[in-house]
Amino acid sequence: MKFCTLRRWFDSYSDHAQADSAAAHKIDWLRTIPFIALHLSVLFVLVVGWSPIALGIAIGLYCLRMFAITGFYHRYFSHKAFRTSRFMQFLFAVIGASAVQRGPLWWAAHHRLHHVNADKDNDEHSPRQHGFFWSHMGWFLSRHNFATRLDKIQDFARYPELRFLDRFDVLIPTLLAVSLFVLGETLAYLTPEAGTNGWQLVVWGFVISTVVLYHITFTINSLAHSFGHRRFDTRDDSRNNPLLAVLTFGEGWHNNHHFYPGSARQGFAWWEFDITYYLLRLLQALGLIWDLRPVPDRVLQQRSRTRLKHTARAVS
Repeated sequence: MKFCTLRRWFDSYSDHAQADSAAAHKIDWLRTIPFIALHLSVLFVLVVGWSPIALGIAIGLYCLRMFAITGFYHRYFSHKAFRTSRFMQFLFAVIGASAVQRGPLWWAAHHRLHHVNADKDNDEHSPRQHGFFWSHMGWFLSRHNFATRLDKIQDFARYPELRFLDRFDVLIPTLLAVSLFVLGETLAYLTPEAGTNGWQLVVWGFVISTVVLYHITFTINSLAHSFGHRRFDTRDDSRNNPLLAVLTFGEGWHNNHHFYPGSARQGFAWWEFDITYYLLRLLQALGLIWDLRPVPDRVLQQRSRTRLKHTARAVS
């Protein structure tokens, strides 16, 4: 059993059968050792120190990978909110995979299930049903949720390159970490005055950037279903949270999203900052993606009616 668990660190399809429901709320501690080790590795910052280059790379990789998660893992693979070429699809699947949030098929399939069951008993990451810790990160550490639900993502599972990324989801993060080490050692040799090296770039560019990216992304499951305001009367607990919207490039307009998930835009009002949507508009202007799905007029009108209804309640 332990050998099979260790093999799943490298080949996520080695035990692709979904675990029975008894394991739904039990963390698979052996398999989550790499996740725990990544968090503990943040402490190495006390050894490697910092440099402007290391900090800049950490911020840059946070931004790039956040956009890959929000724009492609979420709005493209999960909701098909726009269209693109097979090359761009694969490119951003690779970038998204470097965020260490598993493969694009796993991510999108579980997210589709979330929308079907949002805040019901079988929503795997509902804070209402399972509490904050489980909704934030416990749910994907259980064996019950390690498998990719290929039956929920058949439209993209037909691409062998996406199945490869999904199956060997540790490959791209490993290549990123190795590349950062090589870059840091090269800079240390060519420009020692820069004050950086291989391990420093690994700690800042991979470890710290990834851990921060983890928990900012996870807040949409936990905090965005607990704190914020509700513009629309959806059947779940989704909320709009401006702070989370800034940190997640627009994902914090979560009540908007749950009311109309198919739009490429989640900030429905002009003042709702949605950097992912702005970047998608840029890619569309460059001809790299197309057919961005808008927010229908009927949804915007519904927003106005809901606001008037809430105002009337406050006056009465």
